[in-house]
Amino acid sequence: MKLLLVNKFFHLNGGSEKVFFQERTFLKGKGVEIVDFSMQDDRNFPSPYSEYFVPNISYNNDRSAQTRFQHAISFAHSSIAVERLEKLLQQEQPSIAHLHNIYHQLTPSIIPVLKRHGIKVALTLHDYKLVCPSYLALNGEEICTACNGRFFWKPLTTNCQGSRIKGLLLAVEAFFHKWRKSYEAVDLFISPSRFLADLTSYRIPQNKIRILHNGIDVAEYLPNLNDQGYGLYFGRISREKGIETLLKAHAAMATSVPLKVVGTGPLLEELHSKYTGAEFLGYKSSDELNCIIKNAAFVVVPSKWYENCAMAILEAMVFGKPVIGSRIGGIPEQIQDNKTGFLFEMGNSEELAEKMKILACDPEMRTRMGHAARKKLEKEYSLASHCKGLMDICNELLQ
Repeated sequence: MKLLLVNKFFHLNGGSEKVFFQERTFLKGKGVEIVDFSMQDDRNFPSPYSEYFVPNISYNNDRSAQTRFQHAISFAHSSIAVERLEKLLQQEQPSIAHLHNIYHQLTPSIIPVLKRHGIKVALTLHDYKLVCPSYLALNGEEICTACNGRFFWKPLTTNCQGSRIKGLLLAVEAFFHKWRKSYEAVDLFISPSRFLADLTSYRIPQNKIRILHNGIDVAEYLPNLNDQGYGLYFGRISREKGIETLLKAHAAMATSVPLKVVGTGPLLEELHSKYTGAEFLGYKSSDELNCIIKNAAFVVVPSKWYENCAMAILEAMVFGKPVIGSRIGGIPEQIQDNKTGFLFEMGNSEELAEKMKILACDPEMRTRMGHAARKKLEKEYSLASHCKGLMDICNELLQ
């Protein structure tokens, strides 16, 4: 079997890239011949196919008017991605393509190219792009599913992005690929959570969606049921992650429970100066972060958007840590309330503070919940189980 793996980032940019590279390593270990297609970047891991990668495109930097116009066109259709993929396919002729994050830089325009070459296509859903042009299902700071996989003009009319130009670009991109039936050409969609599968079924028939939880290598990490008494948040410091809900809860707690915050993001400086009681540690390498997680009393995932299958929760569970998470999106599928951790109403800092106090004051409960969290991870979210499911999906496509 020769498998084409496609993701716009070929370095660790977030949780979806962790999934991507875990799968890539596993498949290569099983003797599957892997072909890579991605975007050029100085941070990329080595690949024998890097000459086919598309030039780096960032939509966040200020550019000349001409460059911005060119980027606006390539936002929906990347002619260079189509051209370079054609050359790669002619040379390598894979039988299956497994796509991850492709929009904006690689664009869904590569899907019809794959189908013209008779290649079976699977696409892992990491967010809500198929039903929400902005992919986050947010209007400002509020949950929003108004587009519902059909009404793609709403980013423009509701100004949910705070920019009419950005809203217009997203609307045009969504309608362009709906008109071309780009996503409809995908053979199977892989959803890491039941919640995401149900929401995506507004646009995609359920018989084309397979649920496959994200996984983590349980053999690589030993649980640590002891701790140093602090609560922990790690991830992006941004509004949709609900970090301010956590900081408000911590500031309101009468008991003195240390809180460590790991990560960077657009709100870092503002929140660092506003909430002096928490310890902001900034970016940490994988080894440093693992050590911090391993010694935490509990981990908090206070998201204010529809998390899918949060890798942060799995990374806490693998070390035997109870997790307190928002009752939203795919999080309730990962956390068993009152057994492996606690769920709380999204944005409710008072309820979150109560749950944090309970765990902070009861080491025996932390141990019991942490043990249950590790067992749930081993049963439902192991990397071996995930990769077996992926191989089953590949075989299903070939048949």
